[in-house]
Amino acid sequence: MSVHDEPAAPRGVAMPELLIGLGMLAAAGAVLWQTLAIPVSPLYSKVGPTVFPYITTGGMLVLALLLIKAAVQGGWQPDDEKETPTDWKSMGFVAAGLVANMLLIGSLGFTAASVIMFVLVCYGFGSRHPLRDLGMGLVLSLAAYFGFAKALGVNIGAGFFEDFANGAIATVASWFGA
Repeated sequence: MSVHDEPAAPRGVAMPELLIGLGMLAAAGAVLWQTLAIPVSPLYSKVGPTVFPYITTGGMLVLALLLIKAAVQGGWQPDDEKETPTDWKSMGFVAAGLVANMLLIGSLGFTAASVIMFVLVCYGFGSRHPLRDLGMGLVLSLAAYFGFAKALGVNIGAGFFEDFANGAIATVASWFGA
């Protein structure tokens, strides 16, 4: 039996990975809790406003359990990857983007808050092109806003950009008699 044929020594529980799995499990629980709070009208047949949140909860639950299983079996990260130091500065920019979005969405609206988040997250992931990131974030955020607001009829927080875009759309529509 050669060195390469020997079975790998079992590794213990990988705590960082276990914490990620448990966090995912808690997030799935929170999604389920909030989904159960959604009022469902008896007018809906089989597909109502809770179908996709339940599907999402199920997917999150399966992923959380798979992550926990992998963590208990020693983790999913290779040993050389575990030795890589955490880039706290980059992580800080990503966290700052998420916090900025939560704090600003109510006052600035979905698009502006999302663009700020997008630029900060891009910087955290290594982009050094803030004007390009701003433009891409603006296009993606407006597309998401109008996808929810117009296509689904869900208000996700209008602000200056949304009001301006709605006004521009109404003006152009009036030119064509719509």
